Amino acid sequence: MPQGPNMNQILKQAQQMQAEMAKAQEQLKNEIVEASAGGGMVKVTMTGDMQLREIKIDPAAVDPEDVELLQDMVTAAVNEAMRSAQELASSRMGGIAGLGGGGGLPGLPGM
Repeated sequence: MPQGPNMNQILKQAQQMQAEMAKAQEQLKNEIVEASAGGGMVKVTMTGDMQLREIKIDPAAVDPEDVELLQDMVTAAVNEAMRSAQELASSRMGGIAGLGGGGGLPGLPGM
């Protein structure tokens, strides 16, 4: 009869993965993504842990007659920066958990 997975080994692997994920989350705080809209008229800088750091608006983008366009550019740039930060976090965290490479915890179905 085949022997089941070694629970101590699985627990050790889970603890190691948890520590690696915590380290990756900490590192994401120091990684920066940038996004822009309106041909670079609005630029957004965000950390990998989704903290908005800076919004730069070219003075040429400020048209008192068309504030809605500026609002749309800011929204687009922030949304793109958030998407980039999420993608960065997913690539870092997925690699640790083995989610992107078909790895995971051996001996546990679906992990």
